Amino acid sequence: MEDIIVIVGPTGIGKTKLSIELAKKLDAEIINGDSVAIYKKLDIGSAKPTIEEREGIKHHLLDIKDVEEDYSVFDYQKDVRRAIEEIQKHHKRIILVGGTGLYIKAALFDYEFHEGTTDHQYENLSNEEIIEKIKKYTTTGIPDLHNRRRLVRLLNKLENQEPITQGKNKCLYPIKVIGLTTSREILYDRINNRVDQMIENGLLEEVNSLKDKYLNSRILNSGIGYKEFYPYFYQNQSLEKTIEDIKKNSRHFAKRQYTFFNHQMNTRWFEVDIDHFENTIQEVEEYIKKEAN
Repeated sequence: MEDIIVIVGPTGIGKTKLSIELAKKLDAEIINGDSVAIYKKLDIGSAKPTIEEREGIKHHLLDIKDVEEDYSVFDYQKDVRRAIEEIQKHHKRIILVGGTGLYIKAALFDYEFHEGTTDHQYENLSNEEIIEKIKKYTTTGIPDLHNRRRLVRLLNKLENQEPITQGKNKCLYPIKVIGLTTSREILYDRINNRVDQMIENGLLEEVNSLKDKYLNSRILNSGIGYKEFYPYFYQNQSLEKTIEDIKKNSRHFAKRQYTFFNHQMNTRWFEVDIDHFENTIQEVEEYIKKEAN
């Protein structure tokens, strides 16, 4: 089996474009690694590639669930592994692309889950409130108050009755992890402009068309680009403040993505040539071919 190419990095860096260009060059199919793009009708806020942008490349795990359906990391793990088997039967290369680190790692590594495993981010809870919930299960081994990632992970494990085994660091497939990066100043500017473009493309209308029917949807209440609109719809804040919150949360998410992919996966980082992205595509392609020899 040839290496699975895994393309990761912060939001707005160019992962989708790179994956499509590489898929054309490597005769590959693409597996979505974004937890929001899994859902139908969540198109603009997830920056899901349009049919035209996919350029005829087959994509897996896009638009597979309705907004009201719950979809866990356990479900994703099973679906990705099935997709890998299916693509292998067609003798195609595999590219897994996205920014949801836990989903990607759980799919490729020796994570074992029970049915019903959840992966909540507890975004409505402060670190102190998460600790109080943890203390209902245990008073030992509680991470530092300021280490939110570890607090969230521990609470998920406790609520799931320890679904993840100690074998979680063993990779089950041959992989090459490609990370895209740029300076924080450039990245944040791209994120801000991207959110403005989403608003111009109709993000407000997209969320407005869904909110009444899917008011209690977990993904609408937790996904960045969607959850921020609820205070606006209830007339608790202005549209301008809502847009700023999306930008702020997207920037914070980008920081967490860097942290995850730096510490959790053996990532080979590439500095993106923003003005001439074709140079980045060529550099990554040459790296993949060199590693294959």
